[in-house]
Amino acid sequence: MGRLGNQVEHFLGGLAFAKLINRTLIVPPWRTYKNIPYSEWFQIDTLRSYHRVIDGQDFMRELAPTVWPPELRVGFCWLRPEQPKSDCKMKEGNPFGPFWNELNVDFADTVGYQLNYDEYSIDQWKQTFPPDRYPVIALKGAPASFPMDAKHRYLQKYMNWSDVIIDEVRRHQGVLFNNQSYIGIHLRNDLDWQKACDNVESYRSRSYMAAPQCLDLSPSPTDYVTKKLCYPSDGEILRLLKNVILRTRIHHIYVATDRRPMIREIEEHLSAQRVHVKHLDPHLPIIDVAMLAHANYFIGNCVSSFTSIVKRARDVQNLPSAFWGFNN
Repeated sequence: MGRLGNQVEHFLGGLAFAKLINRTLIVPPWRTYKNIPYSEWFQIDTLRSYHRVIDGQDFMRELAPTVWPPELRVGFCWLRPEQPKSDCKMKEGNPFGPFWNELNVDFADTVGYQLNYDEYSIDQWKQTFPPDRYPVIALKGAPASFPMDAKHRYLQKYMNWSDVIIDEVRRHQGVLFNNQSYIGIHLRNDLDWQKACDNVESYRSRSYMAAPQCLDLSPSPTDYVTKKLCYPSDGEILRLLKNVILRTRIHHIYVATDRRPMIREIEEHLSAQRVHVKHLDPHLPIIDVAMLAHANYFIGNCVSSFTSIVKRARDVQNLPSAFWGFNN
């Protein structure tokens, strides 16, 4: 569900769950305006270093006709005990209908469950849904929490970029920066995000959206998500960016944003540092993610799951990162 950042967090939780109950993970496609095979953006082979997987399209073409014939295609929904099975509407709405339709899947039946996705529920899953009766567990929602469980963050190391993505990153690095060092920044500043952050301090939450990625690093258990952390002002952005430029002496900047790249503001404020600011605004957000993941330094939004993909990918490579409103 949701944008790319949410989908990746759900995917990593689902990968961990598949291993937990010892079932092969049928790797789902990413969802944009259409299904995108996992392997277009990431290498599927590297997932196999962690657990058994098969690409969703490959499964439907090669194995589903015998392993999961149409009459055995059961959809699984988490339902409250009092809810009827008819409430499990696997294909109702978007993205559910288009997602399953593009995989050529219709469901002969549905089943509800109240099981959790943790290690304490392994035996219940195996006993309630044995493989001989349920060869495939097709879930309406991801078997994962959001924000993602901190113990699953390390699984990002099994998500290696595809050759297609790496080639595009290298091409942009050459054209935009002549293969010189650059700072990548993520500005989440569209109107919907501003509204989501307006009253965030009243929630007194440490787990609002992707906030644990930085608040888990805080020595104080009383730190909560603030407006400054969620929707930093232009002044905060310019302050931290200038500090990073002075420390790193890197003068090329790559901006990823959903609305306002602040190119003029950055170049005017940092004119003495002679910065060069570039903004691609690519058709697919995965290009921004990959460009930020390969930057020499990165500054992102702690509350955004888009930033969290970048941060996890950089942590795997031990590359430096910071957050608006959190770091100096």
